[in-house]
Amino acid sequence: MAAPNLAQPAPSPAIPSDPLSRRAALRPWSRRWNTFKGIITYSRLSMLGFIIFGLFIIFAIIGPLIAPYDPNAMGVGLPTEAPSSQHWLGTTQTGQDVLSQLLAGTRTSVLVGLVVGTLSTILAVLIGSIAGYVGGWIDEILTLIMNVFLTIPTLPLLIVFASYAAAFHVRGLGVIIFVLTLTGWAWGARVKRSQILSLRSKDFVLAAKVSGENWFRIMVVEVLPNMLSLIASTFIFGVVFAVLAEATLEFIGLGDLNSTTWGTMLYWSENNSALLTGSWWWFIPPGLAIGLFAVSLTFIQYVLDEMTNPRLRAQRQRKGGGVVPRMTTTAPHDTASTEGAPDAATA
Repeated sequence: MAAPNLAQPAPSPAIPSDPLSRRAALRPWSRRWNTFKGIITYSRLSMLGFIIFGLFIIFAIIGPLIAPYDPNAMGVGLPTEAPSSQHWLGTTQTGQDVLSQLLAGTRTSVLVGLVVGTLSTILAVLIGSIAGYVGGWIDEILTLIMNVFLTIPTLPLLIVFASYAAAFHVRGLGVIIFVLTLTGWAWGARVKRSQILSLRSKDFVLAAKVSGENWFRIMVVEVLPNMLSLIASTFIFGVVFAVLAEATLEFIGLGDLNSTTWGTMLYWSENNSALLTGSWWWFIPPGLAIGLFAVSLTFIQYVLDEMTNPRLRAQRQRKGGGVVPRMTTTAPHDTASTEGAPDAATA
C-alpha cells in the first residue's frame, strides 16, 4: 500500500501581514509611483501636457459613445449650419454633425498614433540594438538600410508607398499603419545604435560578458534599462509623427476616406470649399485637435529631456526648481563619472 502524499503545495507569495514587512515589500512600488508623480507635477508644462494628453485618451475611449449623432449620418441638420445649441460645432455640407465626427475621429487618429509609435519604437530598438551591439557586417548592412531611409525625404516616400497601395485598391487603417511604421523607424534606430555603441564598452557590460552572459540577456537586463528615457522619447516622437503624417495622407486623398479621422475631416472640408464659404467650424476643430495633441506630447518630451540632461537639471536647480526626478541613460555603476557630462542621447 502506497504511503499517502503528505507534501503540501508551496504557498503563493503574498504581502506580509506585519506592518514593517508590508512597508518593505511595497517600497519599490511606492518609489515608482513617487517618481511618476514627480514627473507629472514637477512643472506647469508637464502638468499641462499630461492633462491635455489624458483628455485626448479619455475622449478616444468614450468619444464615440457620447457623440450626440452618428458621425456618418447625413441630414441630421441643415447643410453648413453654424454652431448652435443643437449642433455645438455646426454641420458639414451634407448635414453631418461636426462634433460627432470630431469625437469619432479622435479615437481613430489617436489609435493610429499610438499603434504606429509602439511598432516603430519596437522596430527601432530591435534594429538599433542588433546593429550597435553585434557590429561587423551585420552592423554595416543595417546601417546602410537606415541611411537609405534617412536620406529619402519622408513625405515623398509616404506618398509613393500610399499611392502604390491605392493603385492596387488596398486601403484601410492597416495600410496607413504599415506605411507609417515602415517610414518612421530609421531615425530612432540610428539613435539607439549610437547609444549602444557607447554603452557596450562600459564596465558593467564587460563584467556581464566575462561572467558568461549571452548577448540577449546583456541587452535586455544591462543595456536597455539604461535607455528607458531615450526609448520613451522615441515613442513620443513616433506618435507625433504618425498623427501628423496620417492627417497629411488623408488630407491629400491617399488614406481611407471612408473612415472618420481628423485628416478626413480636413479633406472633406477642403474638398467642399469650407474656407471659401466661411464654414470655419468644419476645419478649425480637427486642426486644433491635431495641434493640441502634438503640443501635449511636446511638453512631455521636454520633461524627459530635462530629466535626462544633466545640464538642464543643474540649470533648473540653480533657478530654485527643486530636485528633478531622474531617468538616467547610463548605468548606476557609472553615474558618478557621467554626472558632469552631457547625455550621449542629447549631445
